[in-house]
Amino acid sequence: RRGEMAKSTQLIDNEVFRAYATYAAIVLLKMMLMSLITAYFRITRKAFVNPEDTASFGKGESAKKFLRSDPDVERVRRGHLNDLENIVPFVGIGLLYALSGPELSTALLHFRIFTGARILHTFAYLIPLPQPGRGLSWAVGYSVTFSMAYKVLKTAWLL
Repeated sequence: RRGEMAKSTQLIDNEVFRAYATYAAIVLLKMMLMSLITAYFRITRKAFVNPEDTASFGKGESAKKFLRSDPDVERVRRGHLNDLENIVPFVGIGLLYALSGPELSTALLHFRIFTGARILHTFAYLIPLPQPGRGLSWAVGYSVTFSMAYKVLKTAWLL
C-alpha cells in the first residue's frame, strides 16, 4: 500500500497510523508533564505570578514577596514553550505524514527519532547539559518534522 492515501475507515488497522498515535501520545504526555514540573518548581521555589496563588503564604504585604520570578521556574517554562513550538507541528505534520502512505519502517524511524530527540532536549534543558546537546537535540527533532513535511508535500502535490 505504499504511496497511497489511507482511508479513514482503515485507520485503526493502519500500522503507520497506530505508530503515529503511540508516539504522538508519548510526546504530548511529555509536554503535559512540563506543566506539572513548572507547578512543582513554582511551589518549591515559592515563586508565583498571580496574587491569588500566594494566599496560602499570608495576606497583603507578606504574600507580595512570593510574587516574583525565579530562574529555575523560568527555565522549565522555556523548555515547555519549546515543546509547544515543536511538538504541536509534529502532531499535525505527523498525522498528514501517517496518512500519506509511508513505509512502516521509515515512519517508525521518523517517530522514534523525534520522540527521543524531544526527551533528550527536555533533559538537556532541565539538568542543564552543556551546549551543543540541547541545540543538537532540537535540530534533530526539527529536521524529522521537516522531513515528514517534505514527504507529505511530495506525495500530495507530486513535487
